[in-house]
Amino acid sequence: MAEEENGEIKSFKDLGLCDELVEACDTLGWKAPTKIQVEAIPHALEGKDLIGLAQTGSGKTGAFALPIMHALLECHSKQEHKSAPVFFALVLSPTRELAIQIADQFKALGSGISLRCAVLVGGVDLMEQQIALAKRPHIIVGTPGRLVDHLTNTKGFSLRMLKYLVLDEADRLLNEDFEKALDDILNAIPRDRHTYLFSATMTKKVNKLQRACLRNPVKIEASSKYSTVDTLKQQYCFIPAKHKDCYLVYILTEMSGCTSMVFTRTCDATRLLSFILRNLNIRTIPISGQMTQPKRLGALTKFKSGECNVLVCTDVASRGLDIPSVDMVINYDIPASSKDYIHRVGRTARAGRSGVAISLVNQYELEWYLQIEKLIGKKLPKYPAQEEVVLQMLESVTEARRLSQMKLKEIGGTKRRKGGNEEEEEDIERYLGVKGKGKPSKKVKRK
Repeated sequence: MAEEENGEIKSFKDLGLCDELVEACDTLGWKAPTKIQVEAIPHALEGKDLIGLAQTGSGKTGAFALPIMHALLECHSKQEHKSAPVFFALVLSPTRELAIQIADQFKALGSGISLRCAVLVGGVDLMEQQIALAKRPHIIVGTPGRLVDHLTNTKGFSLRMLKYLVLDEADRLLNEDFEKALDDILNAIPRDRHTYLFSATMTKKVNKLQRACLRNPVKIEASSKYSTVDTLKQQYCFIPAKHKDCYLVYILTEMSGCTSMVFTRTCDATRLLSFILRNLNIRTIPISGQMTQPKRLGALTKFKSGECNVLVCTDVASRGLDIPSVDMVINYDIPASSKDYIHRVGRTARAGRSGVAISLVNQYELEWYLQIEKLIGKKLPKYPAQEEVVLQMLESVTEARRLSQMKLKEIGGTKRRKGGNEEEEEDIERYLGVKGKGKPSKKVKRK
């Protein structure tokens, strides 16, 4: 019986899903449901509201997408010849990239049943999204701000018939950044609906929201309150702040065959580090909140395809993104919120695979690091690195940093003359091997 509860001998058919969805799971190579899916789907099929707490990479998206699509097919069959109901479900995500990824999963699962799905995120032309809404999608996935834009400005768009609301990464959605938009959305949708909250971490804010908009929810904890998976090897390295770049380059060089994500605290640090690593012939691509949405998606695609094996990013990439081949996460900057650590290291060791997470801790970040150890309930081992070996790289790393700072200063001056981020985006385009639309390529003048 314990085995069955853990999902080890369960199939998607056993969970009560219809044949079309069982077949879709099989087509996608989903052989057996994960623990969160085993525990959540039966309750969802009974029509109950859910609060799902599960580690990242545990199949949360399938846990809410499958019961929603099952209900959509059921509604369609009850109406016989009529088409399936439109604007049936809304999924909210804190980041654009995660919203696009969730929508891709809906489309993949629904390819055999003619499912229509629209993505509403910022950084993309509003008119294109209005055309997508005019096609009357069954599922809408989006970020709160852009959804409110459409509720306010898109003629004929209403969510008064909505049946399902999902808040993915609910703890982040309940931050002050999204508070007003979320209130506006909750006022625009019916109270008589099914609501699912999913997150890797549980906070007081999530508890507060469940009282406000869920009806007798079933709480599912497929993980401990704050936890990392057993297949993740976590280490730390305590170093002086002035040598942090050197240690980063040493680790990336030692693990040169790995796909790595390097997390920083700011967009400026992301840009600077990517320039430094490129100057040292490490194929690196940045994701920054200051890049346009097409450039961010282009960078993510390059990383996923393996053309660049190091992604330098802020916490915009720490939530929900499923990049299966990430071998290593490096915390270049220790997060001030220890819960963000859980989300960052959750980018590796996903779906049963192994992974490595290394935190570079300087003298100013020790208190934050100790809070992380307290949160996860374990003392982490030290990363084995001999200082004299690492510092052999100091001269080349220092020179790479000097050249990178000069380049950024040059871009800064050009930005002031031209306005916007055009010069920096041209540099990213050159590195990605693409040209901007309608822009002639510029030859680099040699001095």
